Order: sequence, then structure tokens, then C-alpha cells
Amino acid sequence: MKKSEITSTPSRFMTLFILLFLMITSGYAQVDSEKRSKLIKPETNITDDLIWHVKAFRPDAQILNVKAIDKKGNIYDVKAIQPHETSSSVLNVKAIVDGKRLPIKIILPSDNEKYFPLVAINDDGSIMKIVAINDKGKYLEVKGHSKSGNIIHISAITANAMGYNILSVSPFGEVNSVVGMKMLDATEEAVINGVSVYAHVKAIKQN
Repeated sequence: MKKSEITSTPSRFMTLFILLFLMITSGYAQVDSEKRSKLIKPETNITDDLIWHVKAFRPDAQILNVKAIDKKGNIYDVKAIQPHETSSSVLNVKAIVDGKRLPIKIILPSDNEKYFPLVAINDDGSIMKIVAINDKGKYLEVKGHSKSGNIIHISAITANAMGYNILSVSPFGEVNSVVGMKMLDATEEAVINGVSVYAHVKAIKQN
């Protein structure tokens, strides 16, 4: 696995910073699980999955939106999905494309690539890049850059190899880290619609 100097895990300070930012700009508030029911209006369909936003974050910079982008430049949301009434410890990360939830995976890099790309995989086997978008509309590709055990650390990477950590944030202010996970010792974890998968992408609860 290739190594880099990119920060691999968000610190406690980073988590507090992003929560404060979201509370100020988007009205998020962190609450304990016993108070969640008070935030759900009676008309809400409580069988729906809980959708977490996925963001790129660095303490000395702004918070960036994470999106999937196809070859035509169309941009789609990237979300972490928590099925209703299940644990928030490990969530699947999906691209939302025309109402479908497409899997997001890590694939092996080409020979001249330094990092491991994240892609969304379409039903027809075509792939879309996962990117973070800054305030100038510039895309930073989101890639795996280092490995600790079965965990692959993921960042949005700038031209000078600085990294934004990738986090998911629930409507209640909870924060999970978005990482790659190896389930097998083999290089190839699975084949999805003809695409060879190196690792899965999950949003996991921080220690």
C-alpha cells in the first residue's frame, strides 16, 4: 500500500470544529439518542432510512461537499445510509443517481497513479469519480492514501498533497469517519458489474 504524509484520522479538535461549523451554518445540533424522537415530526415516515451528509474537512480550511461526477460532468450526491433503527457504528456510503443508490468502492490504481481511487459503480459497469468541490468550483479527487490493518485512510487530496479528511454527519450532529475496509486478504474483494473492487467504503464511528 502506498504511503503519504496526509493526516489519516480526524482529531477530537477536528470533530468539535466541524460540529460547531454545522450548528452555526446549517442548524445542526448534537443530541443524545433518547431525544431523537422529539425531533421527528408526527407526519414523518419513520420507516425511512436516516441519511448522513458526507463532507471533506480540514481545520484550517472550509468544509467541502463530496460528490460523484460522471464523464459528462453531471454531479450527484454522496451520502452515508443508516437503515432505520439500526446501529450507526458502520454505515454504507452510496452515490444517489436518479433515485438509485450506487455502491462506492476503492479500486486499484493504474500504473502511474499514486493513490487508490474511489468510484461509484453504475449498473452498466461504468464508473464515476468521487470528488470534493471547493468554493471556486475546483474538484479535489477523493482517494485512499495509506493503510492501518484492514482500514484504508481516505482523503480529498490537493495539488500539493494536502489532505481533507472525509467525514459523514448525521442530522443529529453525530460524526463518523469515512474509510476503506478490507474484508479479505486477497487483492480483489469482489467484482461489481464487471468492476474489480479492492476495498469497500464505510462510515465508521470514531473511537
